[in-house]
Amino acid sequence: MIPILITISNLLEQAISIYSLLLIAYILMSWVPSMRETGFGVFLGKIVEPYLSFFRKFIPPLGMIDISPIVAIFALRFISSGVRNVFGMIINFIA
Repeated sequence: MIPILITISNLLEQAISIYSLLLIAYILMSWVPSMRETGFGVFLGKIVEPYLSFFRKFIPPLGMIDISPIVAIFALRFISSGVRNVFGMIINFIA
């Protein structure tokens, strides 16, 4: 049972890390607007925009600067840490 929980925890953490990298790539693509119009940019937008739109509802841009992606990345880091801690507590409870 414990190896399965460790595997699930690792998979969730890896998925969050990959999503974070996709988010960073999408943010960097905003510096070159034509990149968001490519096939990869559109695909990435479909994956990342729903998550970013949640934060954009609550965090307005500061002039020309949109800080919602920064908050979104911090939220992913907190979620990753939470996953690690929750699974660690479950594993310690079972062991």
